[in-house]
Amino acid sequence: MWPAGCLDMWATEAAESLLRTEETFLACLARIDTIVLKPLLQAERSEQKGKGHSKLLLLLNDHFHTLWDLTEENYRALKQKVSISVSLCLQDLYILWKEDLFLSSYIQYFDTFANCVAAQGFDQAAKHKSEFWKTHKTALKQFLADFTSETSIPVALHTVLHKALRDHVRQYSHILVRLREAIGESPETELVTNAAKQYSKLQSFISQVLDEACLTKALWKSLGHKLTDSLCIPERRVLEDSKNLPVLASVGRTDRVLLFNDILVLIQGNNFQSFNLKLVWVDGTCSDQPAPEKQTLRIVTPEEEFVLSAKEPQMRAVWHWKLNQAVCQALNGKRDFPLWGKAREGSEPSVHRFFKYTFRAEGRLKNAVYEGEWSWGKPHGKGTLKWPDGRNHVGDFQEGLEHGFGICLIPLASEDKYDCYKCHWWEGRRRGYGICEYGNEMVYKGYFSDNLRQGFGILENPSSEQPFKYTGQWDGDKKSGYGVWDDKDRGERYIGMWQDDHRHGQGIVVTQSGMCYQRTFHADKMVGSGILLLEDDSVYEGSFTRDLTFVGKGKLTFSNGFTLEGTFSNKSGQGLQTQGTLNTSSDKQEDSITKVQLGLDDFPVEKRWPGIYDQFLEFIHLGCKEETEESFTGFHIQTSKELRKSQEYLFCERGPEDISGKIGDVLKELVQHQGLESLQHYLQKAFESSLHPLGKLLKALTLAFQATYSGIGANKHLLNMAQEEVKFYAKKIWEFYQGLLHLALEQKGQPPVETEDREKSDLNAYRVILPLILPCFYPELFMLYMLYHEKEDDLYCQGIVDLSLFSDVKLLEFLDVQKHLWPLKDLILTTNQRRSLVKDKCFLSATECLQKLITTVDPREKLEILQKTYEEIEGTVSRVTERDYKLPMDDLLPLLMYVVSRARIQHLGAEIHLIRDLMDPTNEGGMYDFLLTALESCYEHIQKDMRLHPRENWHVARDL
Repeated sequence: MWPAGCLDMWATEAAESLLRTEETFLACLARIDTIVLKPLLQAERSEQKGKGHSKLLLLLNDHFHTLWDLTEENYRALKQKVSISVSLCLQDLYILWKEDLFLSSYIQYFDTFANCVAAQGFDQAAKHKSEFWKTHKTALKQFLADFTSETSIPVALHTVLHKALRDHVRQYSHILVRLREAIGESPETELVTNAAKQYSKLQSFISQVLDEACLTKALWKSLGHKLTDSLCIPERRVLEDSKNLPVLASVGRTDRVLLFNDILVLIQGNNFQSFNLKLVWVDGTCSDQPAPEKQTLRIVTPEEEFVLSAKEPQMRAVWHWKLNQAVCQALNGKRDFPLWGKAREGSEPSVHRFFKYTFRAEGRLKNAVYEGEWSWGKPHGKGTLKWPDGRNHVGDFQEGLEHGFGICLIPLASEDKYDCYKCHWWEGRRRGYGICEYGNEMVYKGYFSDNLRQGFGILENPSSEQPFKYTGQWDGDKKSGYGVWDDKDRGERYIGMWQDDHRHGQGIVVTQSGMCYQRTFHADKMVGSGILLLEDDSVYEGSFTRDLTFVGKGKLTFSNGFTLEGTFSNKSGQGLQTQGTLNTSSDKQEDSITKVQLGLDDFPVEKRWPGIYDQFLEFIHLGCKEETEESFTGFHIQTSKELRKSQEYLFCERGPEDISGKIGDVLKELVQHQGLESLQHYLQKAFESSLHPLGKLLKALTLAFQATYSGIGANKHLLNMAQEEVKFYAKKIWEFYQGLLHLALEQKGQPPVETEDREKSDLNAYRVILPLILPCFYPELFMLYMLYHEKEDDLYCQGIVDLSLFSDVKLLEFLDVQKHLWPLKDLILTTNQRRSLVKDKCFLSATECLQKLITTVDPREKLEILQKTYEEIEGTVSRVTERDYKLPMDDLLPLLMYVVSRARIQHLGAEIHLIRDLMDPTNEGGMYDFLLTALESCYEHIQKDMRLHPRENWHVARDL
């Protein structure tokens, strides 16, 4: 025992002991360098340059000098401290506070030394320099006490280059153990104890690496040259051999199983199979297997699966443990320290890994390179798969197949271009929403099934040659079902049915000039008769060609009401000819002809866009799983950048201020908003969000609506189609909301809401959903209303212009407003101004209120504005009469007509009819209905007054 005393004394005595040890060690290192390493390396550099064992010896020399320099540097520093200080502290013992540096240097040296042993580096050096070593045997004797003439040079080199260093580590450990015993219990005990343990582990490590190296060297000598040349690398160590611990492999005629630190090898005669341990999974579960199978281990690799069978449970257990330890160390990229410690928790290798691998077996993956995440021998997680022919898939994988979101490049054989699929995949095939950018510049945005375009999708060719856009249904990679085709070269749009990529069935064609027609198509050809609506409101019913030439029997109704019925022909150079009857008895054309509505009977609203509804319905029926959300509901995404962004967003962390797009959060919040006002507020946010399923559905429907009715599709003969479509959208969205609510309540364990009958469901759709979604469709829809009521609005506007010529007093008089209701006090006159000339002052608050009618798209809000206008008129009258005055219809109509004429609202007819068509059905017969009817009457009176009072008479009336 070291003498008891103060801590500094113990540290000083330990330092002195360390100095004595280091002094001897440094002298030994100098002799080894002078007598062995320098001559050896000088000879190797001159004659064996570039050989494998020479590189190892050079590396060993580098680590030797690193260790030497480290020891000498710290020895000199400690020696200087001892010479100038009476006592030292523990911080002066460099083997304590530089423990990691010393351990690392020794580990590097002995790793390299073991590589030399395993790769037979010393044998090679002795063989090539046998004459050199004959003259150096005497020098080697001073290092080896038991050196004899029979001692081989390789053994001598092996001993000289490791024994002194190994002994020195033992000395370090001994000094630290004695120091720990001396200081007893003190704050520094743990520091010294941990250091002693680490140097003890280093001793174990050295023993283990030397044992492994010797075993590996013996293995290489026992194997044939062919196997050794293929398998032997300096860093490789044999960890287990089936000759020592019997185990049989189920692969072919396997003679021997070898476990190395980086590969598992099955030897079959002179051939072998090797498996990288980073991609080896060991399944030791056998509790449910029959008795003969309980001593087996299932080995899983990327392209092969086999079984290792042991005779005894103990043998199986050892193989299982060693395989797992070896796989763990291979995955960690370094050996354990020490190499084989006690079994510990977490020693099972991770099932999920990241690695790069080239497939070699026949099949679709032959020669493909996969880099990414793995699980049980198969790509699983995120990764990249590349084929030699240029195919490339980046994305999610599951059990070896593309599954989830991925981007796939497929080269075109004839050109240096690619088809790029940015899609969702299911078990190796495209399924769900995706965007495909084809090499010919066409772009498809829509749904896939079994690698084919299926369901709703948009195909667009933006190039200057034959530009087109198709929005509609697909079946088996072909346009089939209801769809809209924009032919930008011809300036026309086809709305109708398709089959096998051809227009087939009923169809409507709208042209840029304003003409449109409805015909039956068969394989892209028009058959039978149809109806052609010309831009001047003439209507032709009969047969005609695609360039709109009349042929065969038909009836032409002119805009003035005349009709021409007979047989039409168009001979070259002779123009249009006909044989038939001209009827001039009618002097005007009926609205049922000029405003005929197309498509309602032929394209039932419930059969349009099934590909959109089906995806959302299936998403709900499958339980709204988050991982499939974008696959089913991704159509709101229309660019590749958005598509990638949406995938990143699904799995990113969001702050509390963000609207959560996670379907679980959506369902939880949904249950909290079932009252009408709360629900409307919630749905408003949902529709505005690109993350909420209902917002995504609305976006998809908006795209379909715009594809049909915007631009060329703005034709008055499509108004009823569009109006019914918007109403149906509201019904379907309410239906999907009910589905989400039912699922949310079910997941929360609450009873479902009472099932609504059709009438109540439709009422909720009009009351709750329609006002919220209408802004998305309003621009296109209101344009159709304006076109439909264009003539009436022109007459109304002319009436407004003529009525605007009147002063307030003259207009009130002209409209027969009772004089006691005139708000003359509101007429503030300036100097020399006559009351009869003042304009736009009476009922100003009501006028300004009515003008707000065009500031909102919601029919309910428009009706509220109308009621507020009525209240303002009534309030003004009450103020004038100085009593609470309730306006009867006889007084209201002229007053409202005055306000309407002063409000000068453009397209009032379109506004009135939009409100009438889309307002809440529960308002029929109520106050809102009454006021709307009054506004309609004013609108019609202003049109009729124009017809009854030609402009020349208005000047007379104005001057009365």
